[in-house]
Amino acid sequence: MRKRTGRTAALSVLGAGAGLLALTLCAPLAHADALQVLHWWTSASERKAANVLAARLATENIDWRDAAIPGGAGIGAVKVLKSRVLAGNSPEVMQLVGYSLAEWSDLGLLLQLDGVAASGNWSRLLHPTAYSLVQNHGHVMAVPLGIHRINNLYYNRRLFARFGLTPSATWAEFERAAEKLRLAGITALAQSSEPWQVATLFETLVLAEAGPAFYRELFVRKNLEAYADPRLLHALKRLKTLRRWMPTPLRERPWTDAARQLADGDAAMFIMGDWAKGELNAWGLVTDEAFGCVAVPETAQYHLFSIDTLAMFSASYSHQAAQEKLAEVVISAPLQADYNRIKGSIPVLRGADTGKMDSCARNSVQVFARGAAAQAPSLVHRMASDESTKDAIVAEVSRYFNDEQVSAADAQRRLATIVRATSEQGKPP
Repeated sequence: MRKRTGRTAALSVLGAGAGLLALTLCAPLAHADALQVLHWWTSASERKAANVLAARLATENIDWRDAAIPGGAGIGAVKVLKSRVLAGNSPEVMQLVGYSLAEWSDLGLLLQLDGVAASGNWSRLLHPTAYSLVQNHGHVMAVPLGIHRINNLYYNRRLFARFGLTPSATWAEFERAAEKLRLAGITALAQSSEPWQVATLFETLVLAEAGPAFYRELFVRKNLEAYADPRLLHALKRLKTLRRWMPTPLRERPWTDAARQLADGDAAMFIMGDWAKGELNAWGLVTDEAFGCVAVPETAQYHLFSIDTLAMFSASYSHQAAQEKLAEVVISAPLQADYNRIKGSIPVLRGADTGKMDSCARNSVQVFARGAAAQAPSLVHRMASDESTKDAIVAEVSRYFNDEQVSAADAQRRLATIVRATSEQGKPP
């Protein structure tokens, strides 16, 4: 995980001038066996998965006090967390993911879980990528819950059977199937114009166009030469081309609404992370029966991932025993199996039992296990870059997607400008 200075992280996470204040704040004392958990799991499947955690904690005499904040990609929850920390009212536990974990850790606000990790043998049990992501400056700063694969394409099996279609392995095949559906009056691809959802589709297209190595050059290393590459231009063009297969007019709506469109047969396909599979399952739709799940065209060998994690705020350390017990519980194999089955994700444990997994989860396990050469960390879901860079890229991609007057070449130049500017901001004075 990329390291940042405390000063830079403070400015990024809390805003200018907030760093020293944040370091002096303490959360008010609460019952030692009660943990307030701030997160953004609010859909039907997400709530069920969170309830699994809460029920398991209850057997340890620890009360899970839920603080769920609606909003896709955790945008609302992160804002609430910042305001609560500044007000001296930080939660005991927070859903933090990827790069943002290092930023909060650099502020000195998180409980180190080195002892739990050592006694639980995390370094051997966890997938190397998952274990690396929860470390900062040599310390374990969070507990990983599950691994999401984002480059999934779901298809309505009834509609595919009706029109004699098969899942597309290439974009040429996708376009032929989509055109056949369009001529029959069927929306081929469910989609929302919500910025994070558009950007999630875009990062998937980048992966399809050029693979994990180029993807990392763009979003992890922020290589300016990569932003001039024609492969980025082609991914941008495909993003806008896909609009012809989407609903008209295209509106901003929650991802659950797009999933419902697929479930009801109002759309034939949907591209989204495997939390969408968990939601479809929660509605009573069985994977491989009501709907199919395959990799997005030309990404079958790749895994665009996001890893859910829970971090513990240290504050007064009065909750340390309960926080460490939560971390211990999360890594247990039974909890991993139950939670991820409902959530749609896969366990963070190497050698997890795949016997009870559906085909979508088994494929996710197989591809992720190939290691870094097959893996790409999601930009949109905070795995690849800092918050300011991520937000700026998401905004620009959304602007390009929704404005017919903006060309792909213009968007490519603006993305390069954004990365250059945010890279300069991150440099020490």
